[in-house]
Amino acid sequence: MKRRQIGLKMSNTSALHATQVHAPITIKAETAIADPDTCKFTVSAIVQEGGPFFFASAEQAASAPLAATLFELPGVASVLIVDNTVSVSKSAGASWQALKAAIGAAIRAQLLSGLPAVLATAVATQAQGRSTEIVREIVQDILDREVNRSIASHGGEISIVDLREGQLYVRMSGGCQGCASSEATLKQGFEVMVKRAAPEITEIIDVTDHQSGQKPYYSR
Repeated sequence: MKRRQIGLKMSNTSALHATQVHAPITIKAETAIADPDTCKFTVSAIVQEGGPFFFASAEQAASAPLAATLFELPGVASVLIVDNTVSVSKSAGASWQALKAAIGAAIRAQLLSGLPAVLATAVATQAQGRSTEIVREIVQDILDREVNRSIASHGGEISIVDLREGQLYVRMSGGCQGCASSEATLKQGFEVMVKRAAPEITEIIDVTDHQSGQKPYYSR
């Protein structure tokens, strides 16, 4: 009798494990409203723990199999992996129509392979901390590919002034200088993206002289 009970328990455990392994993977793609060239893929399973992991080029993605695969797709410009999300930015001329399906398929294939999306060497490097130069490069990429492209329609631009001790100093120019919505642009858009990709940055300081802005996009 005991043998039959033990066998039943083992069978149930095996069945439960099989269910977990073969659980369907769902992926939801959402194009960013502020930047139509960025799409966030939310996955029903953890893609990679220990992030965020940001890659601005195929060279940077050498230690991240998933990101390396995504950079092989025409038009992919940057990849950000955070827990169960993968945010991909594309070049302006590329179309999401074909890219979304290919990106989703790559994410699903990576998870089903059982291999890590980011290799242990990259995870270890992340844990040790990134240099100021790398963090600055990450922020500059966010500005070039996402933020400045969005605010360029009214002549706005954000540039890096300095980065030290976790504090990022920026200056806004063009339509953003003196603009009543400049604070919202920083707090609700740029700061959220920066802190997600570069948690080393603890504070963003705007050194713009907004009083001298001559052509604000919105009047006060």
